Amino acid sequence: MKVFTLISAALSIVLTGCSMKNRTDEIPAVSNFELPRYMGTWYEIARYPHSFEKGLHYVTADYSVRSDGKIRVLNRGVNEKGKVRVAEGVAVPNGKPGTGELKVSFFRPFYGAYRVIYLSPDYDLAIVTSSTKDYLWILSRRKQLTEKEKTLCLEKLAEWGFDPAKLIMVDQN
Repeated sequence: MKVFTLISAALSIVLTGCSMKNRTDEIPAVSNFELPRYMGTWYEIARYPHSFEKGLHYVTADYSVRSDGKIRVLNRGVNEKGKVRVAEGVAVPNGKPGTGELKVSFFRPFYGAYRVIYLSPDYDLAIVTSSTKDYLWILSRRKQLTEKEKTLCLEKLAEWGFDPAKLIMVDQN
Protein backbone atom coordinates (compact mmCIF):
# COMPACT_ATOMS: atom_id res chain seq x y z
CA MET A 1 0.00 0.00 0.00
CA LYS A 2 2.86 2.38 0.76
CA VAL A 3 4.32 1.94 -2.74
CA PHE A 4 1.03 2.83 -4.40
CA THR A 5 0.66 5.82 -2.06
CA LEU A 6 4.15 7.04 -2.92
CA ILE A 7 3.48 6.59 -6.61
CA SER A 8 0.23 8.51 -6.27
CA ALA A 9 2.16 11.22 -4.45
CA ALA A 10 4.47 11.46 -7.42
CA LEU A 11 1.36 11.91 -9.58
CA SER A 12 0.36 14.94 -7.54
CA ILE A 13 3.75 16.51 -8.06
CA VAL A 14 3.86 15.73 -11.77
CA LEU A 15 0.32 16.97 -12.37
CA THR A 16 1.17 20.41 -11.04
CA GLY A 17 1.75 21.36 -14.64
CA CYS A 18 5.14 23.02 -14.33
CA SER A 19 5.88 22.20 -17.97
CA MET A 20 4.59 24.48 -20.71
CA LYS A 21 4.78 21.57 -23.21
CA ASN A 22 1.53 19.92 -24.28
CA ARG A 23 -0.70 22.16 -22.17
CA THR A 24 -4.46 21.57 -22.14
CA ASP A 25 -5.44 25.22 -21.67
CA GLU A 26 -7.15 25.27 -25.08
CA ILE A 27 -9.46 22.43 -24.03
CA PRO A 28 -12.16 23.84 -21.79
CA ALA A 29 -13.18 21.96 -18.69
CA VAL A 30 -16.87 21.09 -18.66
CA SER A 31 -19.27 23.78 -17.53
CA ASN A 32 -22.44 23.34 -15.46
CA PHE A 33 -20.47 20.79 -13.44
CA GLU A 34 -22.42 19.51 -10.44
CA LEU A 35 -19.88 18.16 -7.98
CA PRO A 36 -22.43 16.16 -5.91
CA ARG A 37 -23.44 14.22 -9.06
CA TYR A 38 -19.78 13.40 -9.74
CA MET A 39 -19.37 11.70 -6.34
CA GLY A 40 -19.33 7.93 -6.18
CA THR A 41 -17.46 5.15 -7.92
CA TRP A 42 -15.87 5.46 -11.35
CA TYR A 43 -14.26 2.60 -13.24
CA GLU A 44 -11.07 3.37 -15.13
CA ILE A 45 -11.74 2.23 -18.69
CA ALA A 46 -8.54 3.51 -20.30
CA ARG A 47 -5.53 5.61 -19.41
CA TYR A 48 -2.27 6.89 -20.72
CA PRO A 49 0.66 4.86 -19.37
CA HIS A 50 2.16 6.08 -16.08
CA SER A 51 4.62 4.53 -13.68
CA PHE A 52 2.23 5.00 -10.75
CA GLU A 53 -0.41 2.77 -12.36
CA LYS A 54 1.87 0.34 -14.18
CA GLY A 55 0.45 -3.17 -14.20
CA LEU A 56 -2.75 -2.23 -12.36
CA HIS A 57 -6.07 -3.77 -13.33
CA TYR A 58 -9.60 -3.35 -11.96
CA VAL A 59 -8.84 0.29 -11.19
CA THR A 60 -11.53 2.41 -9.56
CA ALA A 61 -11.74 5.90 -8.17
CA ASP A 62 -14.20 6.67 -5.38
CA TYR A 63 -15.09 10.28 -4.62
CA SER A 64 -16.97 11.34 -1.50
CA VAL A 65 -17.45 14.54 0.49
CA ARG A 66 -15.51 14.70 3.74
CA SER A 67 -16.79 16.33 6.92
CA ASP A 68 -14.60 19.40 6.19
CA GLY A 69 -16.22 19.84 2.76
CA LYS A 70 -13.20 18.64 0.82
CA ILE A 71 -13.41 15.61 -1.44
CA ARG A 72 -11.97 12.25 -0.44
CA VAL A 73 -10.32 10.50 -3.38
CA LEU A 74 -9.78 6.78 -2.95
CA ASN A 75 -8.02 5.02 -5.83
CA ARG A 76 -7.84 1.22 -5.90
CA GLY A 77 -6.25 -1.22 -8.29
CA VAL A 78 -4.99 -4.78 -8.37
CA ASN A 79 -1.40 -5.45 -9.44
CA GLU A 80 -0.17 -8.40 -11.51
CA LYS A 81 0.40 -10.48 -8.35
CA GLY A 82 -3.21 -9.97 -7.24
CA LYS A 83 -2.37 -7.51 -4.47
CA VAL A 84 -4.76 -4.60 -3.94
CA ARG A 85 -3.10 -1.19 -4.10
CA VAL A 86 -4.86 1.79 -2.50
CA ALA A 87 -4.05 5.49 -2.53
CA GLU A 88 -6.07 8.08 -0.64
CA GLY A 89 -6.00 11.73 -1.54
CA VAL A 90 -7.96 14.92 -1.22
CA ALA A 91 -9.45 17.22 -3.84
CA VAL A 92 -10.83 20.75 -3.80
CA PRO A 93 -12.62 22.71 -6.51
CA ASN A 94 -10.35 24.88 -8.62
CA GLY A 95 -11.43 27.61 -10.98
CA LYS A 96 -14.87 29.08 -11.43
CA PRO A 97 -17.83 27.50 -9.63
CA GLY A 98 -19.64 25.04 -11.87
CA THR A 99 -16.49 24.18 -13.81
CA GLY A 100 -15.11 20.64 -13.92
CA GLU A 101 -11.75 21.58 -12.46
CA LEU A 102 -10.31 20.26 -9.23
CA LYS A 103 -6.97 20.25 -7.49
CA VAL A 104 -5.99 16.79 -6.25
CA SER A 105 -3.30 15.85 -3.78
CA PHE A 106 -1.99 12.50 -2.65
CA PHE A 107 1.00 14.14 -1.03
CA ARG A 108 0.16 17.45 0.60
CA PRO A 109 0.96 20.24 0.20
CA PHE A 110 1.43 19.42 -3.50
CA TYR A 111 -1.67 19.57 -5.68
CA GLY A 112 -2.12 18.66 -9.33
CA ALA A 113 -4.72 19.70 -11.88
CA TYR A 114 -7.72 17.41 -12.42
CA ARG A 115 -9.70 18.63 -15.43
CA VAL A 116 -12.95 16.99 -16.55
CA ILE A 117 -13.01 17.80 -20.27
CA TYR A 118 -15.96 15.59 -21.19
CA LEU A 119 -18.90 14.51 -19.09
CA SER A 120 -22.02 12.80 -20.38
CA PRO A 121 -25.30 14.46 -19.39
CA ASP A 122 -26.17 11.51 -17.13
CA TYR A 123 -22.75 11.65 -15.37
CA ASP A 124 -22.04 8.13 -16.60
CA LEU A 125 -18.93 8.77 -18.74
CA ALA A 126 -16.04 11.16 -18.24
CA ILE A 127 -12.75 12.10 -19.86
CA VAL A 128 -10.20 13.56 -17.45
CA THR A 129 -6.81 15.13 -18.04
CA SER A 130 -4.44 17.37 -16.14
CA SER A 131 -2.82 20.61 -17.19
CA THR A 132 -0.80 18.73 -19.82
CA LYS A 133 -1.65 16.16 -22.48
CA ASP A 134 0.66 13.66 -20.80
CA TYR A 135 -2.15 12.47 -18.52
CA LEU A 136 -5.48 11.08 -19.65
CA TRP A 137 -8.19 8.85 -18.23
CA ILE A 138 -11.52 7.59 -19.55
CA LEU A 139 -13.85 6.85 -16.63
CA SER A 140 -17.28 5.25 -16.51
CA ARG A 141 -19.87 4.33 -13.91
CA ARG A 142 -19.96 0.91 -15.62
CA LYS A 143 -17.13 -1.58 -16.16
CA GLN A 144 -17.55 -1.55 -19.94
CA LEU A 145 -18.37 1.04 -22.59
CA THR A 146 -20.68 0.55 -25.53
CA GLU A 147 -19.15 0.76 -29.01
CA LYS A 148 -20.89 4.11 -29.46
CA GLU A 149 -19.29 5.45 -26.26
CA LYS A 150 -15.84 4.17 -27.28
CA THR A 151 -16.16 5.86 -30.67
CA LEU A 152 -17.30 9.12 -29.06
CA CYS A 153 -14.32 9.14 -26.69
CA LEU A 154 -11.78 8.34 -29.40
CA GLU A 155 -13.18 11.03 -31.70
CA LYS A 156 -13.07 13.65 -28.96
CA LEU A 157 -9.52 12.69 -27.98
CA ALA A 158 -8.29 12.97 -31.56
CA GLU A 159 -10.08 16.33 -31.95
CA TRP A 160 -8.28 17.65 -28.84
CA GLY A 161 -4.86 16.45 -30.00
CA PHE A 162 -4.48 13.41 -27.77
CA ASP A 163 -3.02 10.24 -29.27
CA PRO A 164 -5.64 7.47 -28.83
CA ALA A 165 -3.01 4.87 -29.79
CA LYS A 166 -1.25 5.54 -26.46
CA LEU A 167 -4.28 4.43 -24.43
CA ILE A 168 -4.00 1.39 -22.21
CA MET A 169 -7.32 -0.38 -21.94
CA VAL A 170 -7.89 -1.37 -18.30
CA ASP A 171 -9.12 -4.86 -17.53
CA GLN A 172 -12.29 -4.58 -15.43
CA ASN A 173 -13.54 -8.17 -15.75
